[in-house]
Amino acid sequence: MAIGLIIIGDEILSGRRVDQHFPKVVQMLATRGLQLTWAEILPDDPVRITATLKRTFASSDIVFCCGGIGATPDDHTRQAAADALGKPLVLHEQGKINIQQRIVQMAQEAGQTADLNSAENLHRLKMAEFAEGAALIPNPYNNIAGFALHKHYFVPGFPVMAWPMLEWVLDNHYADLFNREPRMEQSVLVYEAAESALTPLMLAIEKQYPRVKVFSLPSVGDANTRRHIELGVKGEPVQTATAFFQLCDELRKLNVEFSNI
Repeated sequence: MAIGLIIIGDEILSGRRVDQHFPKVVQMLATRGLQLTWAEILPDDPVRITATLKRTFASSDIVFCCGGIGATPDDHTRQAAADALGKPLVLHEQGKINIQQRIVQMAQEAGQTADLNSAENLHRLKMAEFAEGAALIPNPYNNIAGFALHKHYFVPGFPVMAWPMLEWVLDNHYADLFNREPRMEQSVLVYEAAESALTPLMLAIEKQYPRVKVFSLPSVGDANTRRHIELGVKGEPVQTATAFFQLCDELRKLNVEFSNI
C-alpha cells in the first residue's frame, strides 16, 4: 500500500517556516512498520491543489494532507478537495457542533457569553464545510475536526494538531497494515570509490534478490571524514541478509576499502 504526504503552504516554499511534517510522518510510519512512498509540497494555489488532489484521488494511495483547511482567504484545501471530486461543499453537522462547543468554551474561559450568531462565529463554521460525504478526523487540541475522503486525510498545518490526528487515522483505520512486512537494512562505508564503478554490482544484487533494494549515498567528506559512499541493501530480512553478505564479498573481490557502520 503506497502512502503519500502533501504539505500545503506558501510559507514553506518561501522559507518563512521550516517544514516539520515530513520527518515526523516518516517517524510515525516507521514505528508502525510502514514507509512513506512519496511527498509533495504545494503552494496556496487552489488550481494546483485541485489538480494534485484529482490525480491522487484517482490512485489507490493513502494520502495525508497537512495545511489549508482553515477559514482564511489563503485556505483553499477544503474547496479544492470538493472540486477535485466534483462534489459540493456542505456544512457537516457534527463538525458544526464541535466548532460551536469550542466557541462557547473559549468565551467561558474569558468570562464572557458566546454569541453563536455573530458574524465572526458564523464565519468560523466554514471550517466544518467539507465535500459531501466527508468523515471527521477528531482534533484533540481544540476539537475542530479535520476530514477524510477516499483514503485522503486532511488535517491542519499546525503540528500540535496535525500529528495526533494523523496518528489517530493510522491507529484506527490501518492497524491491520502495521508490521505486516518485516524489513531489514544493512550498509557499509566504501572509501574513495566512484559510484559508477559500483553500479554493476548494485544492479546485479537487485536482479538476484527481487525483494531487496540497493541504495547508494555518496559524501564528499569533511575535515573529519574521508570521501565515501554509504552502500547498502534494504528489504525482506532473509534476502537482505544474504544480499548484504554477497555485497561485502564482492567489494573484497573489487579490492575496495570499506568498513561496517
